[in-house]
Amino acid sequence: MAEFTLPANSILTKGKKTAAPAGAKNIKNFIIYRYDPDSGKNPRTDTFEVDMDNCGPMVLDALIKIKGEMDSSLAMRRSCREGICGSCSMNIDGRNGLACTTAISDIEGDVTVYPLPHQPVVKDLVSDLTNFYAQYASVKPWMQTDAPVSPDRERLQSKEDREKLDGLYECILCACCSTACPSYWWNSDRYLGPAALLNSYRWINDSRDEATGERLDELDDPFKLYRCHTIMSCTDVCPKGLNPAKSIAKIKQLLIERKM
Repeated sequence: MAEFTLPANSILTKGKKTAAPAGAKNIKNFIIYRYDPDSGKNPRTDTFEVDMDNCGPMVLDALIKIKGEMDSSLAMRRSCREGICGSCSMNIDGRNGLACTTAISDIEGDVTVYPLPHQPVVKDLVSDLTNFYAQYASVKPWMQTDAPVSPDRERLQSKEDREKLDGLYECILCACCSTACPSYWWNSDRYLGPAALLNSYRWINDSRDEATGERLDELDDPFKLYRCHTIMSCTDVCPKGLNPAKSIAKIKQLLIERKM
């Protein structure tokens, strides 16, 4: 299982166990990471017995059931429940993913649920993604152009150019890829990470954007881009099936071609 950010000198201990209702026959154990920095206590894992005969099929269904019926103090992020918003990203059974699209039936034995690895923990399953979003903003993820826009027509793009954006624009910023990357774990203060770099390439590859040179100049840095060692963890865990590693390789290729 991936490592997690814990307070200095802390010990992850076993916490309480909450039993399923009497008479429940189809029980699944959910072992959930709990940590409240305001309490001053060490992180722990609590175990909840969930009656699967009265629970939805996804991990998020179980977490909502636990919060609603067993422990209202459990903190987590969630929103769409459709794999679109990226809010419920967490580490499930040792793998980053979305709780709303991870089927409980795909997990043998107990289900372990932790926050995204190597990020500060706000509380329980809620990771602090302040740095992640700041890095995303740093690549200026919007169209940059000096050409005037006609008030009565859109910026046109050919069908072929539009297809070049497939596999890029679908990113939901769930942070599963970046927090699964060992290079990002050790250099997140300077390495932009797979998500930010994929989104940067999305605009570099957009025929309507006129800031390609400036974008590449910004990325031509030994840490921002070149800390990527093509480990491929990012591509392995992406819940949308995207390939951040390929986008990073394309950026490197463009930088090489400029210098030839």
